[in-house]
Amino acid sequence: MEFRVLGPVGAFRDGVEVALDGAKQRTVLAALLLADGRSVSDTRLCELLWGERPPATFAAQLYNYVSRLRKYLGATVDIVRQWSGYQLRIGHARLDIEEFSRLAELGREALRDGRHGEAAGLLHTAMSLWRGAALSNVTEHLLGAESHRLAELRMAVLESRIEADLLLGRHVRLVPELTQLVAEHPLHEGLRGQLMTALVRCDRQADALATYHEGRRVLADELGVDPGPALAEAYRSILAGPVAVAPARVTGESGWHGVRPAMLPPGVGDFTGRDHELHLLTRVLTAAPPASPPVALLTGMAGVGKSTLALHAAHLSRAGFPDGQLYADLGGTRGNAVEPYDVLGWFLRGLGQPESAIPKGLDERVRLYRSQLAGRRVLVMLDGAANYAQLRPLLPGDPACRVIVTSRTRLPELAGAASIEVDTLDRTQALALFERIIGADRVGAESAAAHRIVALCGRLTLGVRVAGSRLLARPHWSLGYLADRLADERFRLDELRLGTMDVRERLEGSYLALAAPGQLALRRLALLDAPAFPSWATAEVLGVPRQAGEEVAEHLVDARLLEIVDSDGGRRQRHRFHDLVRVFAREKADQADRLLVAGSGALCGVPA
Repeated sequence: MEFRVLGPVGAFRDGVEVALDGAKQRTVLAALLLADGRSVSDTRLCELLWGERPPATFAAQLYNYVSRLRKYLGATVDIVRQWSGYQLRIGHARLDIEEFSRLAELGREALRDGRHGEAAGLLHTAMSLWRGAALSNVTEHLLGAESHRLAELRMAVLESRIEADLLLGRHVRLVPELTQLVAEHPLHEGLRGQLMTALVRCDRQADALATYHEGRRVLADELGVDPGPALAEAYRSILAGPVAVAPARVTGESGWHGVRPAMLPPGVGDFTGRDHELHLLTRVLTAAPPASPPVALLTGMAGVGKSTLALHAAHLSRAGFPDGQLYADLGGTRGNAVEPYDVLGWFLRGLGQPESAIPKGLDERVRLYRSQLAGRRVLVMLDGAANYAQLRPLLPGDPACRVIVTSRTRLPELAGAASIEVDTLDRTQALALFERIIGADRVGAESAAAHRIVALCGRLTLGVRVAGSRLLARPHWSLGYLADRLADERFRLDELRLGTMDVRERLEGSYLALAAPGQLALRRLALLDAPAFPSWATAEVLGVPRQAGEEVAEHLVDARLLEIVDSDGGRRQRHRFHDLVRVFAREKADQADRLLVAGSGALCGVPA
C-alpha cells in the first residue's frame, strides 16, 4: 500500500490507484496522513472540510467519509476511533512525505560530511517524489492550512540539492533552473545567492552583479529592507575578484580514507542506575580474546533503555578499541528493518574502502568486511536487531573485536552470546533518573507526586524520561498536576510523548510485528479485569484449543508484550501485562473485542 500527498492526494495498492469519492474524502485521508499517527479531532476535521460554516449534518457526513475510506483502503491500514477524533495507522504502508523526509535527512548528512556525490543522489531522489503541487485535490481549507508548511519543506530541500550540485561543479546546468526559480520567488535570497554563484562560475560576473542589484531593488520595493548578510557577502566576493571553484569530489573516493571510524551516537548525560547490567556488559567488552568475538545481547521490552545502556557502556569502553567503533541502527524495532547489504556498505566505507571497491554481492561484502576487521580491535554496535538472519552477516570474524546487540527478542540462534536481560527500573533507580532530569529541589518539594509519576510510568525508562522532560519544558507545571494528567488511562500515552520520544510509538512497533492471532489475543487479554491471569485465558479469548492458545501466549512473551509471573516448569503459567502495555492494548481493542470478553462466562472467573 502506498499513500501520496506530495501532489494529488491518493492511495495505491500494488501500483494501482484506489478509487476515492472526491475532494472531501481525500481531505479526510490527507488530514489523517499528515497528522503523523496522531489523532485528529472531529472539530479539526470539520474545519478542514467545511471551514467556519459546517452543515447541520456534518457529524453524519464525516462518519460516512471515514466508513467509506475504511472500505476502500481495506485491512492493510487501520482508521481508529479515538474519543472525539480519528487516528490513521498505516502499518507498513509507504507514505511519500515520510520517504521524502528520510531521504532529505540522509542527503543533508552526506552534504555535511563532504560526500557531495552521495548527497546529490539522495536529494535528487527526494525531490523526485513531488508530483506537482502538494494536496492539489483537497478542500481549500486543508490547502490553506498545510500548503505553506509543505512549500517551505520542499524549498529547504531544494536549496540543499542545488548546493550539492554546485559543489559537484554542475553550475552550467543549474543556471536555467535557478533563473526560473528566482523569477518565481524574487524575495528568496538563498536562491538568488545560488544563482549568483552559478553565474560567476560560468564567467558571467556582470550577470551575477545584475542579479544582485535586481534583488536589492525588489527587497526595497516590496519589504523596505536591504539584502541580508549572506547575499551581501556574495556580492562583495564577486567585486573582490574571481571566485575559486572547488574541484568536485570524485565520487569513487571515500571520504573516510585515513579516518578511524567513530560512529557511536552520543550517550545521555543523565544516565542513572543499571549498575548490575553495566558490570555484566563491561565484563564482556573487556574480556581476554577467546576463539570467536564475544557478543553481548541486550534484550527487553520497548522503551526499557537497552540502547541507552549499550551506548553508555560503549563510550566507557572506547579506549579499549583503538581501531574504532562501528554503529548501525538496524531498524528492527520500527518494522522497517535495514538490509545487512546496506549496513555492510556503510561499514566498508567507514573502514576506508572507496565506493568503486565495494562489492555488489552480499557474500562478497561479508568476506571483505571480515577481512577488513582482521587484525583490528574494533567495537561493533548493532542496535535494534529484528532477527538473526539480519544480524549474522554483520558479525565480525576476528576474536579481538567485540559486538553489542540490542533486540526485543532473545535471538536463541546467536550461540555463545552473553544475554543480558534489561528490565524496568526499580523504584529507587526510576526516582533517581527522574531527579537527574528535573532536579532534586522539585522532587524534594513534591516527593509523593514524584513517586506517583514514576509509578504511573510503570518505571519504564522511556516513560520516566518523557515525564521528566515534559516537566523540564514546562517549569510552571507542578509534579502533582502532571501526576493527575497521567492518572487517566485514556490520555496516559498521549502524555508520554514528546518530540521523538513516544511510548505509544515504541509499543506500536512490537504490536505490528505480531501475527494476527497475537494482536487479537493482546487486545482481548488486556480487557480482563485481573492483574494476572492463567495461561488458558489466551485460548479462551481466541476460541482455540488450549495448546494453540499457549503457543500464542509464548509469542507475546517473546515479543516482550506479556510477562510470566510464575511457571510450574511450563505446565501451569500465569501472565501479566506491564501497566503501559495494558493501556496500549486496551486502546487497540474494538467493540467486538469488548463484547466477547464481557460475554465470556469462562473468563468471568479469572482469578485476580
